[in-house]
Amino acid sequence: MTADIVIQRAHSEEAPAVAVLVGELLAEIMNTIGVRAFNFNLQETTERLAAYLANETYFVFVARPADGNPIGFVALSECHALYAEGAFGTIPELYVRPEYRTRKLGMRLVGEAKAFGTARGWKRLEVTTPPLPQFERTLAFYEREGFSVAGGRKLRTLL
Repeated sequence: MTADIVIQRAHSEEAPAVAVLVGELLAEIMNTIGVRAFNFNLQETTERLAAYLANETYFVFVARPADGNPIGFVALSECHALYAEGAFGTIPELYVRPEYRTRKLGMRLVGEAKAFGTARGWKRLEVTTPPLPQFERTLAFYEREGFSVAGGRKLRTLL
């Protein structure tokens, strides 16, 4: 039942628990694709997340049992672009522990993200899926939540 799980905005003191979930997310992606695509250091991630939450450059909503630690989260970052007609949000991370994935927590977390973005006046919310075809189910989830494929592939260069 999902009624016993609450979703709340995270604050910097919750960074250690959320950082553990970030590590689980990245490990799941790397194990699935068979590539060490991320460098994850729990202490550095915790410190970075605490700073981001404190200065509000990053927003996180956590799902947790009423009496427990986070079991899922969605992270949001505000961006600005001319093509987007102003401010918009991105979802850099969304994760729910596997044993809770049948409880519609991902849907609830995305709902919180949409409500937060609407309150901030964002015109859109964007997300990049983990690699396909390994994460086709993730793509299908986002499509069920109203997202549509908007273009090419995500590219990066390390600086």
